[in-house]
Amino acid sequence: MSSANLSTPDVIGSLVGFVLTLFVFSYILGDNAFFRVAIHIFIGVAAGYTAVMAIYSVIWPQLIQPVFTGGQMGQILALVVLVLAVLLIFKITPRLSSLGTPVMAFLVGVGAAAAVGGAVSGTLFPQVTASWNLFSVHGLVNGGIVLLGTVATLAYFQFGSRSNRGALSSWLRGISWVGQVFIAITFGALFAGVFAAAMIALVERLGFMVEFAKFIYSLILPVT
Repeated sequence: MSSANLSTPDVIGSLVGFVLTLFVFSYILGDNAFFRVAIHIFIGVAAGYTAVMAIYSVIWPQLIQPVFTGGQMGQILALVVLVLAVLLIFKITPRLSSLGTPVMAFLVGVGAAAAVGGAVSGTLFPQVTASWNLFSVHGLVNGGIVLLGTVATLAYFQFGSRSNRGALSSWLRGISWVGQVFIAITFGALFAGVFAAAMIALVERLGFMVEFAKFIYSLILPVT
């Protein structure tokens, strides 16, 4: 970080980032006002950015602009969507929230259908196809492990309740235990990935703070 390569806005932005990073690191000492200020700033910036993106990427081009510049069919569709959006705003007030209930039900139904369809076509079928492709001459062992993990995990969730354990045979309990082992391994791998990502972010922030401290030191005591 060199002073010759940084403009005044860059220096101000780096200083703000340095101060906010210190505020976040202050949580090591416990919950305090500095940490809460940093969190509120982050949440406010994220909410403001999301609102701006929604206005300029969705509301204006998809909802407002077609009413004035679209064709007749597009204008009718845009008006219908606009009316539904206005009805949805009524969910804010308890007295008029019933007007937005049909719109909310429609959104939940469409969202659920899209989620189920996406899960089936984008996750379930590709996973089944990928698992099936593992059963080749060179991937028979990998395919068998994947099949065992899938069946054992499903058996654990299906027959793992306390009310049904008395009716389970010993081999089914064994499969459920194997499924529990696979689940534990999966959670461990996920935790390791999250922990590694957090450590990378921590190292990046510490490196930024060190570089910025060197930059401030070079401004106060320039090297001759």
